[in-house]
Amino acid sequence: MIQVNYRKLSNSILRLSLIILLAFTTALSAQEGDPTKGKSLFNANCAACHQLDKKMTGPALRNVEARLDEEQGLDRAWIAAWIRNSAGVIKSGDAYANKIYDEYGGAAMTAMPQLSDDDISNILAYTAEEKKAPVQAAAPVGGGESSGASSGISNEIILGALAILFILLAAGLYLVNKTLRRFADAQGINLPEDSKRKPLWKAFVQNQFLMLVVSIFFLLASAYFVYGYFMQIGVDQGYEPVQPIHYSHKIHAGDNGIDCKYCHSSARVSKHSGIPSLNVCMNCHKSIYEVAPETATAEYSKEFYDGEIKKLYAAVGWDDAEQKYTGETQPVKWVRIHNLPDFVYFNHSQHVTVAGVECQTCHGPVEEMEIMYQHAPLTMGWCINCHRETNIDVKDNAYYTKIHEELSKKYGVEELTAAQMGGLECGKCHY
Repeated sequence: MIQVNYRKLSNSILRLSLIILLAFTTALSAQEGDPTKGKSLFNANCAACHQLDKKMTGPALRNVEARLDEEQGLDRAWIAAWIRNSAGVIKSGDAYANKIYDEYGGAAMTAMPQLSDDDISNILAYTAEEKKAPVQAAAPVGGGESSGASSGISNEIILGALAILFILLAAGLYLVNKTLRRFADAQGINLPEDSKRKPLWKAFVQNQFLMLVVSIFFLLASAYFVYGYFMQIGVDQGYEPVQPIHYSHKIHAGDNGIDCKYCHSSARVSKHSGIPSLNVCMNCHKSIYEVAPETATAEYSKEFYDGEIKKLYAAVGWDDAEQKYTGETQPVKWVRIHNLPDFVYFNHSQHVTVAGVECQTCHGPVEEMEIMYQHAPLTMGWCINCHRETNIDVKDNAYYTKIHEELSKKYGVEELTAAQMGGLECGKCHY
């Protein structure tokens, strides 16, 4: 007779049940996926060619699993096979795979065999999320500048109050003088002739010394202001023109940390820093067709920035919907901001590459400028002062060691400035 150990049997059944439950839970979680992890995986592996809601190098992927199941009858196994080896699926003769391959100009999807089933589930969970409404930028309470103005009394209000007080005081003195004279006449009091003052202008004109002093003062003041006016000719410090396409250095160089020399690449090797080609803009903006909602401000809305990107597309002839160039281009008439006279020589590469001068030294905090403007006066005196104050790095330059030693002895210094190295010679900057 067979004896059954019910305790062992029950333990075995319980263990088997736990294994089945664990496997079911794992399969369920793999099927559902984690959208948060999926977003990171999507950005790392897919975002270069795909967007959720917009056709790019590849198709839009919002609800891709549900769409393929509904329209083509394709399941997650087909998607996984396509992600890991799209070329193999195409070669197998799959109809939909070949349709996609032909639609996108014979560009096969990059194979990603490193993605596990869980990774693919997480990515699909992220693509299945509902599209979120854009977050509107909160306007400052009380309306920006008005709230700042209400926090204190402005200088204009103070000056206006003082002017009114002065006028009231002068009117009061005039009325007091007039009342006293009228009272004296009523009492029969004869005021002496000396009490009747001459008009101020007549007393002033009859005083030759005052006339001479005032004439000399006005002559010197006029010469000073005329000299100051002529010295400002050609000095455009603070010049801030409106460009045909709004370009925010604050967003690009500041928020996104793009190096100045990525766009102005010729500054390293050329006399001029150059105006970046629109192709440089399109390196990023083929994929970036709108700004993030948090970029918007009270002054510049998200719609404004997105409209400026569309101006860029029109200039280069880019069809954003079809993701291809049309060949119909438009010139962009940029307005030059920094401009030196023709007789002045300035070499960007000599300062940027050789001397290691930062762009902000001359152009100011460009990473904070929403609209680019001329920060420095760019006058001759401004350049000379920089040459007088800037030390030259003479280390590891054996060819000029002897010259550096002689100049250091001549000026009695350990570190030489650009001026002591000949930076004040006329021929250095003028032809």
